[in-house]
Amino acid sequence: MGLVGIVLVSHSEQLASGLRDLLRQVAPSVPVHAAGGTDDGDLGTSPDRLAEAITAAGSDAGVIILADLGSAVLTARAVLDDMPGPVLVDAPFVEGAVAAAVTASTGAGLDEVAEAAREARDVPKF
Repeated sequence: MGLVGIVLVSHSEQLASGLRDLLRQVAPSVPVHAAGGTDDGDLGTSPDRLAEAITAAGSDAGVIILADLGSAVLTARAVLDDMPGPVLVDAPFVEGAVAAAVTASTGAGLDEVAEAAREARDVPKF
């Protein structure tokens, strides 16, 4: 059985790809894909890029999606209406992604990876 995949949805291609690169260093075995920016390189969220990232991250263990801001969440919800299976997780973008990647790298299941991302919200930074 494979590892849970992670998709990062952002308004910024650089933000999503930078976080993807960080996660690939922290958890190199976890399939992580970025869906940031619009198809013409502007700020925004592309449904097509998101669908492609979900497909690329696909695993028999499942896929979680983390989004940065409100309209990225709305885009993710719209894409998931046509692509059931992946789980959109309400978690902080960076901290949640790191927690999810580390947890996924242990072979944890979808629910445990999603919960690790959610719990990152309550980790103090001091």
